[in-house]
Amino acid sequence: MIDPKILRTDPDRIRRSQAARGESVELVDELLAADERRRELIATSEGLRAEQKALSSRIPRAQGEEKQELLGRTRELSAEVKEAQAEAERAKETYETLMGALGNLVIDGVPTGGEDDLYVIDTWGTPRDFAAEGFTPRDHLEIGELLDGIDMERGAKVSGSRFYYLKGQVAQLEFALLQHAMAKAASWGFTPMIVPSLVKPEAMAGTGFLGQAAEDVYHLERDDLYLVGTSEVALAAYHADEILPAETLPRHYVGWSSCFRREAGAYGKDTRGIFRVHWFDKAEMFVHCAPEDAEAEHAKLLGFEKEFIESLEIPYQVLDVASGDLGSSAARKYDCYGWLPTQERYREITSTSNCTEFQARRLNMRMKDADGTRPLATLNGTLCAMTRTIIMILENHQQADGSVRLPEALRPYFGGRDALTPVG
Repeated sequence: MIDPKILRTDPDRIRRSQAARGESVELVDELLAADERRRELIATSEGLRAEQKALSSRIPRAQGEEKQELLGRTRELSAEVKEAQAEAERAKETYETLMGALGNLVIDGVPTGGEDDLYVIDTWGTPRDFAAEGFTPRDHLEIGELLDGIDMERGAKVSGSRFYYLKGQVAQLEFALLQHAMAKAASWGFTPMIVPSLVKPEAMAGTGFLGQAAEDVYHLERDDLYLVGTSEVALAAYHADEILPAETLPRHYVGWSSCFRREAGAYGKDTRGIFRVHWFDKAEMFVHCAPEDAEAEHAKLLGFEKEFIESLEIPYQVLDVASGDLGSSAARKYDCYGWLPTQERYREITSTSNCTEFQARRLNMRMKDADGTRPLATLNGTLCAMTRTIIMILENHQQADGSVRLPEALRPYFGGRDALTPVG
């Protein structure tokens, strides 16, 4: 949720942001009208209550006809107050619904465009020339089957399409990635956390995942709980309804959880293997900080993501995500795309977003400093989405004999082994 003061003092700023997102600019005018109507009705209700209170105070001293008139008028006022309060509440609900439909204010400098507009701002590493090495690269599923480490057939038998089993060396690879990610994050000052995969509606709505992203969310109606699509939800809501002392900020957390996504609208996309699945595990970084520190923290998160990808020796590009492709909570977002040899293109593996005060206002998270109490800022960053990172390792480090060279950073978790080897 944006600062309501901006709506009244600088509505054009919101209009520019909505236009950059490709969303309704007219919504701003609807909001202005709803806000004015809400405040008018609040003033009317308070005026009637003040009149009712004044008349009630005169009744004990009144006599005869005057007292009867006062009693009659207070009864009328009671009905009028009740109706005015009901109208004010309806106006408030309309205002809050419209306010909830607004995305976060896009930060100045974010490139304009949509999901097809890719603004590459950094590149690291050189993709291997497999032709020069004398063999055609296998895709990750073929490699996974050679390693006896990915079983899509039984995943579909047990759970349906876009589910899988990881086993043997590939399961061990996920555990190694988890340990490596958590060790790196701890060295950067993050507090490791294992967080819930089921959350209440307030947490889901507070982080902005019940708006444009709602169709991708699994909901357990009987329990009114949601399966998270990212650990960000539980990490953000960890400090909901709290006031954090400024001297304890920034707070850095890295959470691990299983994540679940319907992949609505993904029919026919990436159907082979484990690139686009309904369930995966992920290590996610999260920051609570003062708003004035948010952009610097965002740069740090991107730096941590880059360092982690480089430790796995995966060529990648960094994209400054276009305004029309931002999630509702993000004011700015950077994506890292790893090189996928069999597709001969870069594909998304991490993302980091500066959500400014947007989520904090929804979750009622504040900070207290010498100037008083005010909303804080939140940021998130993928450290390791397991399935996609596994894909990148299998494809980029594969060898002609079907083995997979292990990046040096992961070898300690395999007892010093330097490769995954075909089975049978």
